[in-house]
Amino acid sequence: MRLFAKANYDFLGRRRIAYLATLAIMLPGLLVLLWRGVNYSVEFTGGTLIQIESSKPIDVGSVRNALAAGGIEGAEIQTFGSDRELVIRARLAKSGVDPNDTQTTARALQDALDKALGAGTYTVLRTEAVGPKVGGELRHKALLAILFSFLAVLAYLAYRFEWRFGVAAVIATAHDIIASIAFIGIARLEVSLFVVAGLLTIIGYSLNDTIVIFDRIRENLHLRKRDHFESILNRSINETLPRTVFTGSTALGSLLALTVLGGDVVRPFALLMLFGVIVGTFSSIFIAAPALLEIEKRWPGPAARGHMTPQKPTTQQSSRKPQTVS
Repeated sequence: MRLFAKANYDFLGRRRIAYLATLAIMLPGLLVLLWRGVNYSVEFTGGTLIQIESSKPIDVGSVRNALAAGGIEGAEIQTFGSDRELVIRARLAKSGVDPNDTQTTARALQDALDKALGAGTYTVLRTEAVGPKVGGELRHKALLAILFSFLAVLAYLAYRFEWRFGVAAVIATAHDIIASIAFIGIARLEVSLFVVAGLLTIIGYSLNDTIVIFDRIRENLHLRKRDHFESILNRSINETLPRTVFTGSTALGSLLALTVLGGDVVRPFALLMLFGVIVGTFSSIFIAAPALLEIEKRWPGPAARGHMTPQKPTTQQSSRKPQTVS
């Protein structure tokens, strides 16, 4: 038995309720970001990089706890080559101390590592300063990556469908990005390259879901010549609903496992993706389709022009009487 095989929900009729729901998430989140600012990671703000090699395997969790106890919050710790080598990027979060002072931060890092690993059990291979200029370049490139993804989507959909579909998909994708940024503010997630990768993944997931619905809309425009455009949108969403639900639930299950078991480094990415799968599914139904409806009302395309008003039988067809056979 197929789940949602006979689904017949009026999604378009409830779009105003959906608008209110998404505003209830986006507005508070954006206000929190304006009030508190963005919680950037060391990759974006700059700081100190230190690479060490230990004589025995290193427990990353104990190192992270030791750094936090020493006033070094949000340090990025990665294994490098083997489980005996670590690369740590950090900023010193103590009052009265310059967080960009590499020597002070390096001393604080080594004091914390002495407590976690034991003095003399490891060797410092290199110590480098990661300047704010590097962080500025990363922010600039992250914004460019998102912008180029929008342009690529618009060009692809304009080629595969028509420009109206492309604009509707970009509107839905912009909604997802704004909603995800609002979620980052509400959840107070640290913005690292993992989170930027999560944003780009959300764009891809949302677009994939939107394109599936748009492809069914295009098919139904040719198959159902007499249906109103809004009816075709609703029918297309309902027909693709089983695929949408199963794909989303599978992704949510995997991401939930990552959120619970992934650790401190992966958890912000997993949390953002959890929200992104939900908001991406939501936008493909309640943002992309209504946006396409409004665009087609104002600038109807060749395929949708005959579906803006319900077609009625002609006078000749309606007055025709059945013939009797003698």
